[in-house]
Amino acid sequence: MDIKMADVMIHVDETLSGSRQQELVDSMRQQKGVVAVGHHEEKSHLMVVEYNPDETDSTHLLSALKAEGVHAELIGL
Repeated sequence: MDIKMADVMIHVDETLSGSRQQELVDSMRQQKGVVAVGHHEEKSHLMVVEYNPDETDSTHLLSALKAEGVHAELIGL
């Protein structure tokens, strides 16, 4: 069985504390279709989300992140 995968990079405008960054990562991991979320503490403005495009899309993921109270935009890969 082949699973489609797509990646998107999301830029968060706010400067995040380590704990707030982890909260957002955890929230993204719970989104339907998300396979993995990558982030780096030193580059807290960036988040890479790997997802199954048959189950979700980048605009939904961006909306879910914005619903957490941050300002963000898609960068793409």
